[in-house]
Amino acid sequence: MSTNSDGTLDDVSQGWARLASTLVQGGRSKRIPESGEFVNLPVARGSTVLFPTLEAMAANGRNSHDHALVYGAMGSPVQHELEKLLSDIEGGTHTQVVNSGLSACTTPLLAFLGSGDHLLLPDSVYGPTRRFANTMLARMGIATTYYAPLATQDEIRALIRPETKLLFAESPGSHTFEVQDIPMLSRTAHEAGALLVLDNTWGIGVFQPFEHGVDVSVQALTKYPVGHSDVIIGSITVANEGLWKKLRDAAIQLGQCAGPDDCWLTLRGLRTMAVRLAHQSRSALELAQWLKARPEVSRVLHPALEDCPGHENWKRDFRGASGLFGVQLRADISVAAMERMVDSLKMFGIGASWGGYESLILPTTGRINRTAQDAPAEIAAFRLQIGLEAVEDLKADLANGLEGLEIAI
Repeated sequence: MSTNSDGTLDDVSQGWARLASTLVQGGRSKRIPESGEFVNLPVARGSTVLFPTLEAMAANGRNSHDHALVYGAMGSPVQHELEKLLSDIEGGTHTQVVNSGLSACTTPLLAFLGSGDHLLLPDSVYGPTRRFANTMLARMGIATTYYAPLATQDEIRALIRPETKLLFAESPGSHTFEVQDIPMLSRTAHEAGALLVLDNTWGIGVFQPFEHGVDVSVQALTKYPVGHSDVIIGSITVANEGLWKKLRDAAIQLGQCAGPDDCWLTLRGLRTMAVRLAHQSRSALELAQWLKARPEVSRVLHPALEDCPGHENWKRDFRGASGLFGVQLRADISVAAMERMVDSLKMFGIGASWGGYESLILPTTGRINRTAQDAPAEIAAFRLQIGLEAVEDLKADLANGLEGLEIAI
């Protein structure tokens, strides 16, 4: 994709077809025993691992950076297969599964930063990541500076200090949807001797982080990989052996792992992610384009739309899109009126998170923190997660709600 115009339905869904075979075939044994076996891996629940000899136990202990059985908290067989498949999806070499998306964001910060270091975070960063930096990292003597998500290279360089060790990106932002210039951020971080960590949750499968210079890619697997709103889990992927050893050591020291049942459910969700996201991404863009033409709407924040901040970066770097985007209403529509509209919808659940099979709506007014730039005006705005429902049913529900706004004003 190279033109600077709105994306098409094919643009947002094409990347999923490329990924389908990897999702179905990866993370599973290719050798079927003569006695046969089930399609899906068995779930092995356990804490203690037994060994035939002390020598065998010691040998496995020395392989704690690999997919070896050492102790339950260091990973189960199903966790190891999930990690292999995630490495394939992200284009990395090693993955550590952790117990939540927030843990996926915070574990690299603890692994690669120490007292006296400096961190750069985008102003659009996930709220709990911001809170972690402002509290836990601050107590550890790690300073944080926030930068505008679409800051230029010169503006980023001006914020870098001799003690800057890590630049964090989140692209797109999950409330304001700025698509960051990841190759530029990578070059700028590396010339300063810093790492680039990316929260790639929105772009899983359609943005290849290591092709664009990212050092560490994190995922809230809770979203699209699980796909059914029933598991909290995260992952961290790297493509460098030295970074992997530091990350793996930190994960072990922090007790980071995920239960085998959660890993199994995530593997199961990944098998159908390409099909789900092909549908969800097309439905989301169709709805975004429809909403853009509605008289009640002032702006739609979908990376595939030309007027979304950083759209040119999406056109250049992404192979598709997901099903999450933002909507801003006209300035004369009150927040209270929007909230009544949200309550009136029948097809959209009201809830945090996203990535499941059901459509969700969440007001974003008053939920956006800004440090490096002025906070946006308190206009009525909300975020839509588009699920697997028929797009015409979703349009009809939104139309009823939006038409009710005109009556309520």
